[in-house]
Amino acid sequence: MHRRQAVLTLLLTLAARAADFSGASALEFARKAVAFGPRPPGTPAIANLRAFIKAELRKTGATLVDDRFTAPTPTGPVAMENVVARFPGTSGRRIVITGHYDTKPQPGFVGANDGGSSTGFLLEFARALSGAKRKDDVFLVFFDGEEAFRAWTATDSLYGSRHLAARWAAEGALPAIKALINVDMIGDRDLSILNEYNSNAWLRKTIWSAAASLGLSRHFQNDPSYIEDDHMPFVKAGVPAADLIDFDYGPGNRYWHTNDDTIDKLAAPSFEVVGRVLLETVRRLEQ
Repeated sequence: MHRRQAVLTLLLTLAARAADFSGASALEFARKAVAFGPRPPGTPAIANLRAFIKAELRKTGATLVDDRFTAPTPTGPVAMENVVARFPGTSGRRIVITGHYDTKPQPGFVGANDGGSSTGFLLEFARALSGAKRKDDVFLVFFDGEEAFRAWTATDSLYGSRHLAARWAAEGALPAIKALINVDMIGDRDLSILNEYNSNAWLRKTIWSAAASLGLSRHFQNDPSYIEDDHMPFVKAGVPAADLIDFDYGPGNRYWHTNDDTIDKLAAPSFEVVGRVLLETVRRLEQ
């Protein structure tokens, strides 16, 4: 009887730790991001959103790391900036959670799910991390320039993640990364996260196990899929990295990269599922 009570207490404690993430708050952050309008790299709208992101991050006590660069694009050089926030630990190791905050250069495209959901998620994740003592450094990275300017190629896509992977490689920082987890399009009302097989197998297993422990496995697929996303520059650099993406957005994926990608298509419970699972994953990675 005493053992059962101890197990129950432990499970309740773990659930409480992993529940300190508000899907409603994440959705509201996404709503505020979308209100800036279309946000392609190099535009006044993304600069205004970036200022908002930094102001919100400062409220959490995070340390902001400057990461400005100029990217060669098919339309010419474009000034970009990754927003990097650090929550310091004591081990010298890093856990990195990433997503993009730009939108596809397309008239009228506000990218509520594709750009807005990752922005809102990371801002709420920062709030959930705020004030806690950490074993490992946790970095939150808002990538600029995820989208292609014309057509997706190795050189016209993933500008921000390719830049940061190269920068951290030059600084000798990549070996310190325990895990990098990218989130993209995770606000869909009908949440179903791909089992993305370019991702590190051990890290996928850790995330899926965290989801199972919280009773959330139904939102995480088992059949393998393959997606190129902001995790790929780090995968290629040998970093244990994974991508969490729901790539079935609307009937037949018809909302993706269309002007139907609006805030009414998102739901707070979807944000909360991913938030709870990743908080639990971070806890496991720090053990």
